[in-house]
Amino acid sequence: MLEDNIRKQLETKRFLLMPHLVLGYPSYEENRKAVKTMIEAGAEIIELQIAFSEPMADGPVILRANDEALKRGATVAKSMAFAKEMASAFPETMFLFMSYYNILFAQGVANFVDKAKEAGIQGLIVPDLPPEEGADYLAACKKTGLAPIFISTPTNTEERLKYVAQYAGGMAYCVGRKGVTGIKTKMDDALLDLIERYRKATKLPIALGFGIQGKEDVDAIADHVDIVVIGTKLVQLHDAEGVEGVGKFLKDLRS
Repeated sequence: MLEDNIRKQLETKRFLLMPHLVLGYPSYEENRKAVKTMIEAGAEIIELQIAFSEPMADGPVILRANDEALKRGATVAKSMAFAKEMASAFPETMFLFMSYYNILFAQGVANFVDKAKEAGIQGLIVPDLPPEEGADYLAACKKTGLAPIFISTPTNTEERLKYVAQYAGGMAYCVGRKGVTGIKTKMDDALLDLIERYRKATKLPIALGFGIQGKEDVDAIADHVDIVVIGTKLVQLHDAEGVEGVGKFLKDLRS
């Protein structure tokens, strides 16, 4: 379902935008405004992060947002309800959940996946769950039709990239550099070579994330990837300028 929806959008668009949102930060009410603004600014896919106390793949900005969301009362149940509300209000938008395996484990993997499906989620990103340890997760995704989205990194060998691709669905979430989120990625020939490595390993649409911070970055990769993922920059903009700053930034990426 997710892959088909992505490919349909790509028939008429150079690339798709996939902004990232930490649910409950600064509040669910602000999240509602942000989702509406992101969609109006042209986002086709929105990555909804369920707050977790130890987000190991995230840099300091998103880590702080997770911490603040939890302090302000963010829960899995509230995040599920929010996702269901948004998916119902914006049926043309593709919504994904991103979180860490402890969240799924605590909820019961099959139960979590079932509830995500009921909420209108089309895919799941669980950065700390490799396919070797995810048999129950993969089975639940297959049963519900949700796409299990795995992370491909620069340190993966060609063999590893191809192995992960066997289990992935929806898209290949590819990392532009080593490290956690938030550090600017250098847009150069080495990155384009890395994207080509990712392309050779999978037939899925390629999403590139980690360190994309402006229009110049997007222009440098737009002809080489299918989906542009932006997270940390949007948290910073929202903190400084509110949802208006987020909307203007996203619109400018396609100007």
